[in-house]
Amino acid sequence: MAKMLLVVARTEPARYTYLTHVFGKEIVDVILDRRVEERRQRPERVAVEKRRHDRRQRDIAKDLQTYGWGLVRR
Repeated sequence: MAKMLLVVARTEPARYTYLTHVFGKEIVDVILDRRVEERRQRPERVAVEKRRHDRRQRDIAKDLQTYGWGLVRR
C-alpha cells in the first residue's frame, strides 16, 4: 500500500484515468472522490460526541475544486 493518496475530483474522470496510468500503485494510490456532501450534518446538537476526532488529516475540498485533485498522507 502506498503512503500517499491522490484524490481526484469526481468531475475529472479523464484526469483520474491519466493519473492512474502514470502513477500506478507503486508511488501513490489514486482514487476518485465519491463524496457528494459532508455526511455528518445534523441541525441539532449531539449530546455526546462519539468520535474522538475527525479522521481526516487535511481538508482537500478547496484543492479538488481549484486543481481537480488533492494529495494526502495515509
